[in-house]
Amino acid sequence: MPTHPPAVRPATRADLPRIVRTLGRAFADYSLTRHTLAADDHPARLARFHELFVSRIGLDHGRVWVADDGTAVAVWTTPETAAAEAFAELGPRLAEICGDRAGASAEAEAAMRPHRPTGPVWFLGALGIDPARQGRGLGAAVLRPGLRAADGAGVPAFLETSDEGNVRFYRRLGFEVTAAYPLPGGGPYTWAMTRRPGATGA
Repeated sequence: MPTHPPAVRPATRADLPRIVRTLGRAFADYSLTRHTLAADDHPARLARFHELFVSRIGLDHGRVWVADDGTAVAVWTTPETAAAEAFAELGPRLAEICGDRAGASAEAEAAMRPHRPTGPVWFLGALGIDPARQGRGLGAAVLRPGLRAADGAGVPAFLETSDEGNVRFYRRLGFEVTAAYPLPGGGPYTWAMTRRPGATGA
């Protein structure tokens, strides 16, 4: 029986509740957010973090795509995104969401910053697939519009992950590890990955 490619489209504000639910399920046990968000009421903190990030960064200043009507989502900033200004504005709210892990979050951000590109880049801020829908090609499908846009602009795509299993997935899409390091304060090992324009997967 033929299979059809997943339907992928730009997200709208109406998709936000489903996106937040998907990201909450996808990142429920993610080592980085476990390290940087307080343990008390962690699921609610994670939901608030993703709602703020997707609505105020992705939808307001970047690009967001969903597949399968929101069970997969990719959130990007682009070379046109005023990311520094946006994050500075949201800083106090993000620190409140982090709770007693705000210091660990700031340390992690400081450790990651030197490994990030300084020139124009498409930066993958979040990729999440509902665990019940994994293994159906949704992750690659929802990433492709951003990768095509980066290729069209002639700029690299970049991401960070603290899950070694993700490294293999992203390599298949043309990303290469450009840095690997432990985060301070007992934080997880983290990989920085860059995809050159037009790169093909391993």
